[in-house]
Amino acid sequence: MPSRAATILTVLSVLTAGQAMAIDMAFDLEAHRGGRALLPENTLPAFANALSMGVDTLELDVGVTADGEIVVSHERGLNPDLARNADGAYITPPGTPFVKLRLDEVRTYDVGRIRPDSAYAKQFPDQRAVPGTRIPTLSELFALVRKSGNSRVRFNIETKIDPNHQDETLDPQAFVTKLLGLIESEAFSDRVMIQSFDWRTLQLVQQQAPKMPTVYLTLQRGTGQTVALDKATNWTAGFSPANHGGSLPRTIKAAGGAIWSPYFGDVTAALVAEAHGLGLRVVVWTVNKRDDMARMIELGADGIISDRPDLLRDVAGEKGIALPAGTPVEP
Repeated sequence: MPSRAATILTVLSVLTAGQAMAIDMAFDLEAHRGGRALLPENTLPAFANALSMGVDTLELDVGVTADGEIVVSHERGLNPDLARNADGAYITPPGTPFVKLRLDEVRTYDVGRIRPDSAYAKQFPDQRAVPGTRIPTLSELFALVRKSGNSRVRFNIETKIDPNHQDETLDPQAFVTKLLGLIESEAFSDRVMIQSFDWRTLQLVQQQAPKMPTVYLTLQRGTGQTVALDKATNWTAGFSPANHGGSLPRTIKAAGGAIWSPYFGDVTAALVAEAHGLGLRVVVWTVNKRDDMARMIELGADGIISDRPDLLRDVAGEKGIALPAGTPVEP
C-alpha cells in the first residue's frame, strides 16, 4: 500500500498534468480578416484562400446594417481606402456607418482593391486585388464554410463597437442579441468565439450564451490604447486592473473571460505564465514577421492572429506544431 506522501505526490502529479494539458491545447493559427496581406480583407475570396490553405480559425469583424443584416467588415462603416462606388471612384472620407445603410446599398460598393495611394496600400503591397468583390454577410461566410466541407474551422468574431462613437452602431444589447441569434440559427454556436475591445459586449455574450468563449482584446500603448493598469476606461465595462493588483490577466479572469488577446508588443513571458496560471489562453495579435511569430510561440502563446497565415504555417511547422489541413473551396 503506497504511503500517504506517495499518494499526495501522485495526486499533485495528476493535477499538474491536467493543468499542462489545458495549457497545451492545440495551437490556434488564425487568419486575420481572412489573411489581408494576401487577398482583400474580410471578403469571401480571402476566407476561401484561408480555408484552402488550412487555418484553425477565421478571424473577422462584423457590423449591423440599418435593416438588421450582419455584414463582415473591420470598420463600423464603409472604408474610404477600400470602397468604390458604381462609377469606380473611391468614396470620400468618412465612410457612412453601416447602421445608416441598408444591405442592398452596401452591396453596391466594390471592396476588392486597395486605394493605390493609401497608407494601407503601402502596408500590403503584395495583396492580390479581386475587383468586383462585395462586402459579405456573416451568413454568406457560414455558407462558404459549409461548401468547403470543413467541419473543424472556428470563427473568432469581433463586435465592431466603439464606446466613444455610440451613434455609429447599434447599442451593445441589440448588437449582441442580433449576432447571437444569427449564429444560433446557422447552427455554428459551438464553433464561435466572440472578441471585442469593448468589454460591454463580452459581458452580454457571457450572460446570453455562457458556453461561448469570450476573447478580451487589449491594447496598452499609443493613441489607440484601450486599457490602463491603474483605472477602468471606456472600453472595460467598469472593470479596473487597479482592483486586481494592476494585472490585466487577473482583471480578465474576474470579468469572466476565457481568452486574453493582447497586442503582441505588450506581451512578456511573465504575463503569459500569469494568464496560464489563471486558466486563460493567450492569443496575440497581429503578428506578421517571422521572427516575431517564432518569439511569440517560444513565449508560450496559445495562438497567433496574422495577416500572413501562409508564413505563420511555415513558422509553426518549423516549431513542431501540427498544422490544420486545408479544405479547397472557391468563393
